[in-house]
Parts: sequence; C-alpha cells; structure tokens
Amino acid sequence: MGFHEVRFPANLSFGSIGGPERLTDVVTLANGFEERNTPWKHSRRRYDAGVAMRSLDDIEALIAFFEARSGQIHGFRWKDWADYKSGGALLDPAHNDQLIATGDNVTTRFQLIKTYRSGPHEYARPIAKPVRGSVRIAVDGDERQEGGDFQVDASTGTITFFSAPPPGHRITAGYEFDVPVRFDTDRILVSVATFHAGDAPNVPIVEIRV
Repeated sequence: MGFHEVRFPANLSFGSIGGPERLTDVVTLANGFEERNTPWKHSRRRYDAGVAMRSLDDIEALIAFFEARSGQIHGFRWKDWADYKSGGALLDPAHNDQLIATGDNVTTRFQLIKTYRSGPHEYARPIAKPVRGSVRIAVDGDERQEGGDFQVDASTGTITFFSAPPPGHRITAGYEFDVPVRFDTDRILVSVATFHAGDAPNVPIVEIRV
C-alpha cells in the first residue's frame, strides 16, 4: 500500500459529485433525548467520478489510471472542484487567507490548515496535499519567499521556516490543494453505448488519511 503523488485527471473529476462525510453514533434514551458522539475528529470526503465520464477517451483514461494505481492499493490526488482553494472559490489564493499558527521564536515547522466557520463555531481541516508552487506564506502580514525564507513539503502539507517566526507574529497562508484519495472499488464496470461514447456509471472515490 502506498501513495502516488499524481492527480486524477482534472478534466475527468470536473462534473463529479461528492462532499464531506461524518460518522455519528446516535443513541435515543428512554426519555426521548439523544446522546450523539463521533469517533472521528476529521471529516472524510467521498466522490463519484462516473458521472463525469463523457467519451470513450475518458473511459480509456479512467481505466489506465485505475490499473496504474492497482485499484484500491495506491492512493492519489483528487481535485475537488467545489473546494480546492484556501480562500474564496472565485479568488486567487492570497498570503493572508488562513491563519495557520502564531510564532514563538522556537518552532519552525507548521501544518497547513483550512478553517471552516459558521457563526461562533469552526472546524480546522489539515491540508496534506497542497499544489506545488501555489503556496504563499506571510508572517505578520509580510509575505515571505519560498526557497529563501521557507520550504514546502507538498507531500505532507508542512511548512518549514529557515528561522523561527518571532513570538506573537501571525503566520498566514494561501494555497490550492488536492484531496488524498483512493478508489473505493476493485472493479470498473464500463458500458459502451456507441462508438463515440461510453458510460462508467459508478466510480467511487474515498478520502484517505495520510
């Protein structure tokens, strides 16, 4: 089992359906009240790539990608067209999109995160697969340069500064990112409708922890 640092063809994922999933245990008590709990700290995404297949060329590319990953064995990158940027969906990533940490003059390594807010509540999602070359970092509003001030591990989503940021300084980031996933099936069932069009009705994809 491993992870291939290759993205599922973005033109094939465009038009797919999917989104976040949570696991919740719900127990109804004798008095009618509920107790709810979850063993998951983080949500998991699920997608169906089959609805995005439009031609025999798409089917051919899908089968080649599936075989190269050995089905479910190897993970890969997936572009979630509904959620792949640190900021607004229609905006380019900016260096102040996300607060990821505060400097302490000691720590040099930080994990990229994306925070989702609704009212007074929020959820911080670790970002493990940033798109190489898209990451922008600032310390207290002063944008820093990749390679000169910090380096990015695009396989883990960690940022390493060459010198620790000063105490109390806000470390912010902007980036594009992929979702680490695998195929959630051991077979691809293809129906060829015509000589120019094919149909792959069900290609389940599931997020994995890396």
